[in-house]
Amino acid sequence: MSTPELLRAAPTSVHIDLGERSYPILIGGELLSDPATWAPQANRKAVALIVTNVTVAALYGAALAAALEPHFARVRTLALPDGEAYKDLAHLNLVFDELLGQEADRRTVLYALGGGVVGDMTGFAAACYMRGVPFVQVPTTLLAQVDSSVGGKTAVNHPLGKNMIGAFYQPRQVVCDLGVLDTLPDREMSAGLAEIIKYGASIDIEFLGWLERQVDELRARRRDALAHAVRRSCEIKARVVGADEKEAGLREILNFGHTFGHAIEAGLGYGQWLHGEGVGCGMVMAAELSARLGLVDAAFARRIEALVARAGLPVRGPASLSPQRYLELMRVDKKAQGGDIRFVLLDGESHASVRTAPEAVVVDVIAALTASA
Repeated sequence: MSTPELLRAAPTSVHIDLGERSYPILIGGELLSDPATWAPQANRKAVALIVTNVTVAALYGAALAAALEPHFARVRTLALPDGEAYKDLAHLNLVFDELLGQEADRRTVLYALGGGVVGDMTGFAAACYMRGVPFVQVPTTLLAQVDSSVGGKTAVNHPLGKNMIGAFYQPRQVVCDLGVLDTLPDREMSAGLAEIIKYGASIDIEFLGWLERQVDELRARRRDALAHAVRRSCEIKARVVGADEKEAGLREILNFGHTFGHAIEAGLGYGQWLHGEGVGCGMVMAAELSARLGLVDAAFARRIEALVARAGLPVRGPASLSPQRYLELMRVDKKAQGGDIRFVLLDGESHASVRTAPEAVVVDVIAALTASA
């Protein structure tokens, strides 16, 4: 399908089945600027607050505000600084300042216009303000469209750990406008591919094969390839979230690569590596650990590494982080229990489970897959 044909096509909808908290994910072109997209949350007596960052606000803030204006009494925009370094309690408080300054009530709807940082912070603010107000995810990065905007995980970072302060709080709607990906920097596109590869590597072997065939098309932003990748990723996540909303078991497998990746992010300082870059390298480490433990064939681990590299992501950890520093940071990972580090590991091709691993083997894997090695 050509790009013009796709833009004219009706959007695809993926359903998140959570009973009374269920909601749709809309995927298509030219959704953001269409007032009809936003009709489900319309309330002419309410305030709409767009929470975004300074970079995205300049690109899409005015278009979203114009599309929302027919539906609300007032539309306000708050542009936060851009970057993972600002995903903290101090900047979260700016959202509360704006809400209180506007005398916003429980009818207020928050719109998270941005990537994962904006989505997580806006969702957490919505969960907290007046003990819960509606919010809508409007993800503008590939990573946010396929992962962080879906499933209701909201949080801010703490210097000792990523996403350690937050809440499970579902949006009312997720709108993935594929057109906004045209302005995404190449590095951010690659970061988004990491989360897409995660689904294939740990859950869906057929999708993994498709990604191996299409990764170059995805990096070139072929709209039909992107539409399939976003839709399939959302379908997989919808199935997992529907079965385990609050990560009591099954949903933990969606963290494949994240234990190592979060350690890299925290160890370097948030924002030095993008989240997807940490996850990409983390998947290579997790696959190698799986192979060294005899859980999966070494050839499959090499297959994951090759795809991560083709996606433009790092496959070696930063030389400045020692194995012992990884261990310190991984002990405060959300999956850790009683001081034991738990990893999402492959126990078959595109099949994952949560396990512990001997510390000596973990250290050997980190040392072998560090840039200076």
